[in-house]
Amino acid sequence: MEKLWLKQYPAGVPAEIDASPYRSLAQLLEESFRTHADKRAFICMDAAITYGELDRLSQQFGAWLQARGLKPGARVAIMMPNVLQYPVALAGVLRAGYVVVNVNPLYTPRELEHQLKDSGAEAIVILENFAATLQAVLPNTPVRHVVVASMGDMLGTVKGAIVNFVVRNVKKMVPEWQLPNCVRFNDVIRESRSLTLAPTTTGPDDIAFLQYTGGTTGVSKGAVLLHRNVVANVLQSEAWMQPALDKGAPIDQVITITALPLYHIFALTVCCLLGMRNGGVSVLIPNPRDIPGFIKELQKYRFNMFPAVNTLYNALLNHPDFDKVDFSGLRVANGGGMAVQEAVAKKWLSRTGCPIIEGYGLSETSPSATCNPTDTDAFSGTIGLPLPSTELAIRDDDGNDVPLGQPGEICLRGPQVMAGYWNRPDETAKVMTPDGFFKTGDIGVMDERGYTKIVDRKKDMILVSGFNVYPNEVEGVVAECPGVLEVAAVGVPDVHSGEVVKLFIVRKDPALTEETVVAFCRERLTGYKRPKYVEFRTELPKTNVGKILRRELRDSRQAA
Repeated sequence: MEKLWLKQYPAGVPAEIDASPYRSLAQLLEESFRTHADKRAFICMDAAITYGELDRLSQQFGAWLQARGLKPGARVAIMMPNVLQYPVALAGVLRAGYVVVNVNPLYTPRELEHQLKDSGAEAIVILENFAATLQAVLPNTPVRHVVVASMGDMLGTVKGAIVNFVVRNVKKMVPEWQLPNCVRFNDVIRESRSLTLAPTTTGPDDIAFLQYTGGTTGVSKGAVLLHRNVVANVLQSEAWMQPALDKGAPIDQVITITALPLYHIFALTVCCLLGMRNGGVSVLIPNPRDIPGFIKELQKYRFNMFPAVNTLYNALLNHPDFDKVDFSGLRVANGGGMAVQEAVAKKWLSRTGCPIIEGYGLSETSPSATCNPTDTDAFSGTIGLPLPSTELAIRDDDGNDVPLGQPGEICLRGPQVMAGYWNRPDETAKVMTPDGFFKTGDIGVMDERGYTKIVDRKKDMILVSGFNVYPNEVEGVVAECPGVLEVAAVGVPDVHSGEVVKLFIVRKDPALTEETVVAFCRERLTGYKRPKYVEFRTELPKTNVGKILRRELRDSRQAA
């Protein structure tokens, strides 16, 4: 394969990266802990922990897990927003030789139960705000050890107590819960002071993460990311971002605004792990939906990196206090998770002086696979070029490469591509080619320079604010609603989130209302998966074998 894109690489970016110096992600992190011990690593709500403190706390947390008798390779779920306890738990799990299972804190009981059972997680670290969800399903899961954190745990004695009081009693953000035999996060840290983290034999081919993603079957699958996959992607991302970070005066310590949720693969690699690799400091934003509060946080820092999705950039741009933020230190604004709109990119550049650099990736690719060069202000409208050590092929349905300029499925090969889906060899076989390429399901066109533009989706996936929503899952839930005969879910454009879910329903009960359907979904689906629109029809378009034609519904005037 001719790598056309290499001619477009910025100066200093290598064609290949070498991940072999690190046996594991834990080894990479421990190097940073030693090198940057006195530097701040994470900041949340004005409280900070240094790399030295993160080193000590994560060792204690990992030792506590080992003392519970978990065997190497055991899965440990983390169900928390962006708080200081997250990096402590993350590093602790990895250093103890276990597998991290990231869980969306907004999951419904049904969604949480599936992920815990499917992964075989034996332990979970969860913020108390979401403990009631776990309580509803815990007896049905293999989880034996529960660590419950509170929002104020690591904010200091006085401030922590105030924050916990406000969260629990003023904002009423913690529903009543009971989890027998659970242990408080701060108690784990206290109990483990006398414990020693046992060395592990974790190697490059051991599993680091089970990163759950949807599928055309509607059942969430765990992408198996090995230590070498994630180490490679951290090094690939580091090499790609360096030209932008090297512009202008030297930066003493890179400050990254981490508003994207750390349980999401984009933030996990680009914010959390890359930040630690560079000895940078990540400013954690627990609730980026609070735009006024978010902007107040931004005003406190002269930050250098700002990964976000298009909808977040747009929301900030449209707030009246946006221009009060100091963007003079910003070197990289990464756009990912969903397409960056040209209007948003142009407005962001004109008001901050920093371009949005759009990239592309998936949970299955750890995630970064392609990105636009970071040494240009031009908006390309593409997903950019393959990262170092990455190959991108555009192929037809028979697996043949198509000519340049012709559409086909985007297929990726590189050290960051997953090992497969957890316990799903059937699903793995559907997406991995004999020559090692991962079939993304997206349709793209590559030009003569090696830039690729996404033109369509082979899958029927709906992309809501950077999160994947799979129609079969939504349809499976709605089909259980009394009064529904047939249902189809499609994505329709939305100015705020890129796309939203629209349902087309054929009633079994003529009295069924939109309000009933929405209320039913509210109890069973995470917020971004819930329908924004419901349209009732007398029949749905189908193929001659009875398959509902979602594309026809999407393209119809009624779906607009």
